[in-house]
Amino acid sequence: MKILLSGCSGYMGKEVAKLCKNNFCGAEVAAGVDINSCPDAGFPCFTSFDCAPTDVDCIVDFSHHSVTKDLLNFAVKNKLPLVIATTGQTEEERFEIMKASEYIPLFFAANYSFGIALLIDLAKKTAAAMPDAEIEIIEKHHDRKVDAPSGTAIAIANAITEVRPTATTVTGRSGMGKRTKEEIGIHAIRMGNIVGDHEVIIGTPNQTITLKHEAHDRALFAEGALTAAKFLYNKPAGFYNMNDLI
Repeated sequence: MKILLSGCSGYMGKEVAKLCKNNFCGAEVAAGVDINSCPDAGFPCFTSFDCAPTDVDCIVDFSHHSVTKDLLNFAVKNKLPLVIATTGQTEEERFEIMKASEYIPLFFAANYSFGIALLIDLAKKTAAAMPDAEIEIIEKHHDRKVDAPSGTAIAIANAITEVRPTATTVTGRSGMGKRTKEEIGIHAIRMGNIVGDHEVIIGTPNQTITLKHEAHDRALFAEGALTAAKFLYNKPAGFYNMNDLI
């Protein structure tokens, strides 16, 4: 399986390339695209999609959400399966992603960890089973992460609202005023070199359930993205996520 790696000079791009060198999922990086040069990558690198090769089996994107438009245009034009592992997209960019999935097989997830997918499922089930419980989400990441709250925390909250349609999301909390029962609070912590921790606290006055996932190595996200790329092979056009993979 030949991969076009978008964001090849970034930390996660390098993790994907490392796995491909070890033949993870039978993948190899045919070429990379990045605004920064990658002279030591070990494969051809291009600074834009205009020069990128099209004879690949899938695009794996670990770049920046600002690349979304060019990325989608290139994938749709050349009818290439696409795995988007970048977060922080605007509402407009998310709309364009959904639109592109009408023409190509497109895999998009806020987090490529199987454990996070299970955490989201458990959070939904618990929130539904305890309709009167209050819910708070705490996410922790390294001090270099630019978006807050994390895409994963937002995905958890959105999943919970599927079973609690009247719920409202509150990012952080300040000022005067009581917490309402409908609130789902999201709190972001940025410090050190934390790979990614997500905690969902669901409690009533008499009991509390805490669901927590800790990522110990960023390689797990690269593994998930390549597994998704393999999953897309020969799939029809459509939108896919971690639920389909599991």
